[in-house]
Amino acid sequence: MLGSASAQLSNEEMPRRNIKLTSLFSKVEDSLKHEFKAKGLEWPARYMFIRSFKYEKQLEVWVKNQWNEPFRMFKIYKVCASSGTFGPKRREGDRQIPEGFYYINEFKPNSNYHLALGINYPNASDQLLSDPNKPGGEIYIHGNCVTVGCLPLTDSLIEQVYHLASVVRNQGQDFIPVHIYPHRFDHPASRQAFLQKTQTKPDVQQFSTQLHTAYDFFEDTHLLPAILIDHKGGYVVATDPQAPKVQRVKIIEPQSPKDPYEAVSLEEKPDVVPLPKNGNAALQKWLFQLSNELIPFLEGRSSVSVQVEFIVDSEGNTKLVRILKGGTASMNPRITERFERELKWTPALKSNKAVQVRMKQNINIAAPEDL
Repeated sequence: MLGSASAQLSNEEMPRRNIKLTSLFSKVEDSLKHEFKAKGLEWPARYMFIRSFKYEKQLEVWVKNQWNEPFRMFKIYKVCASSGTFGPKRREGDRQIPEGFYYINEFKPNSNYHLALGINYPNASDQLLSDPNKPGGEIYIHGNCVTVGCLPLTDSLIEQVYHLASVVRNQGQDFIPVHIYPHRFDHPASRQAFLQKTQTKPDVQQFSTQLHTAYDFFEDTHLLPAILIDHKGGYVVATDPQAPKVQRVKIIEPQSPKDPYEAVSLEEKPDVVPLPKNGNAALQKWLFQLSNELIPFLEGRSSVSVQVEFIVDSEGNTKLVRILKGGTASMNPRITERFERELKWTPALKSNKAVQVRMKQNINIAAPEDL
């Protein structure tokens, strides 16, 4: 990507930067404050940590307000384009997204890619292990959804990440760490894909083991390990065995393969199907309001379609709600709770007797940039 490796802006850039960022951040900050409040986070954050996963095409943002406290997840953003494959970047033109431990070293408000945050590739490890003459460089988290070795987001999403990074920098965080992994090490499908694609590349597999230790430590503590580099360029991850453990964040909400309705007496062919207690127009209005309330839980995805399955019992109550597909780990409990508490029906009938039936309902949640 284009741009200087320097974190400083020229005198000519400063006026344009101020005008552009003032305009952008006036609309972005209100949205961020709303999302922070919805997730029980304190605004403004003082510290920020970024993780990205190449296979999953995700970029996580974690925040906290005290140096010695664990990070808390803010949001998962979708990386909307990628290049290269598993393994670290080792030379100019290899199209590889780097893997390893970096930090933000440049704020570029006038990027050709909307906004851009520079990553300090090549770091000290890369300088020892990459092509000594042409290791490559100019790696960014940026907008415009195109890439040759960078981490692109949609323009509206990079506005959020850029603004958060600016906020914590203004709060005094000079180095915003960025960890880039080949995949989520504790996800079996991701792990299997990695092993299959790297079975003839033992060097790539060996390199990933250096990253795995840091991944596990953060997953178990939500604290950052100390990262050292040995004389050959290898990463040495120094962890604190006394660090208090925390519950790992579930990124994908698993679904039980067992049918939860197996023991429930259901009528598959009622004479009269359930109808919304207050009419279909009221149901559609309720679904629309719910979808808008769920926007802060999108976790970086531009839009989500959620399929909900539930039981309407013989008294017209909504019970045993489950998510068949879609949604997120933070969003889905809110959906199930709202369905069970608020949706009422006229019961289904079979031979003029109220019966229990299974129903499905879709909810479409669109982020503001998709509206």
